[in-house]
Amino acid sequence: MTHAEAARVFGVARPTVTKWVSQYDTGGTRALKAKRRGRPPGTQLASHEAALTVRLITGRCPDQLRLPFALWTREAVQQLLAERFGLAVSVWTVGRYLARWGLTPQKPLRRAFEQDPAAIERWLAEEYPTIQAAAKQAKATIHWGDEMGLRSDHQTGTSYGRKGQTPIIPGTGKRFRCNVLSAVTNRGQLAFMVFKEGLRVPLFLQFLTRLLRHSRSPVFLIVDRHPVHRAKAVQRWLAERTDHIHLFFLPAYSPALNPDEYLNQDVKSNALGRQRPHSQTELLGTLRAALRSRQRRPAHIRSYFRAKDVQYAA
Repeated sequence: MTHAEAARVFGVARPTVTKWVSQYDTGGTRALKAKRRGRPPGTQLASHEAALTVRLITGRCPDQLRLPFALWTREAVQQLLAERFGLAVSVWTVGRYLARWGLTPQKPLRRAFEQDPAAIERWLAEEYPTIQAAAKQAKATIHWGDEMGLRSDHQTGTSYGRKGQTPIIPGTGKRFRCNVLSAVTNRGQLAFMVFKEGLRVPLFLQFLTRLLRHSRSPVFLIVDRHPVHRAKAVQRWLAERTDHIHLFFLPAYSPALNPDEYLNQDVKSNALGRQRPHSQTELLGTLRAALRSRQRRPAHIRSYFRAKDVQYAA
């Protein structure tokens, strides 16, 4: 039988028959044995190499390993494998490795590198338990305070549209802003003040006065280390009211320890980010309405304390 005749009989191309004959001439019948097709199973990485790669990805940033990336992308992992183990693989193979290791793409949280882990550990283990004990003895309520700035062009969420055609949301080209001072408790209480100007000592003292006026018990207020909070005028004001209010400071660069940050995120995302205020007056009204709504729902405020980083304050 000629190669052309064999090709017609077996329904294959003539070069395929030629290849079979060549393989038979070289290795006999064993050379014609069927082989596994497709991608080979497993990975080219040894188990200890895969474990080291996962530890590096979850414990370090690429730039800490002298890679020219800020985030862990498939390209960053591809270069890491090449430099560490001399392994050249495609980005698609890297994607399969990451899925097999249980790693998924996520939006990272921002954390200041000035943050002191020892100070945070000391706060959780010593300082806050001491504040708790003192508040219990004085029958005081612990408030968590913070300030936030809001701009009219802040936007969150998504909107449906045709694929490849980004939806356009009309809005004013003017930019205006305002600020909010707030304090929450793990019992669901919320105090707030909305204002147009920047945060200054008189404004902060006005907020503290309101907080005292509406509190039935002494106030233990925990805030960050904003310069206004630590101003001498504030310390003098507090020194005259030691029976009614005490101010405590969180570790530097540690907003994740403050439950009031979750109120900030809630308001920015839901009260402002999904609205389109046309003027500063409208912006102020929208924020006050949103904050009053949350003020009437203590359970909503208490839910902020369920977040992992602030459960210690619940």
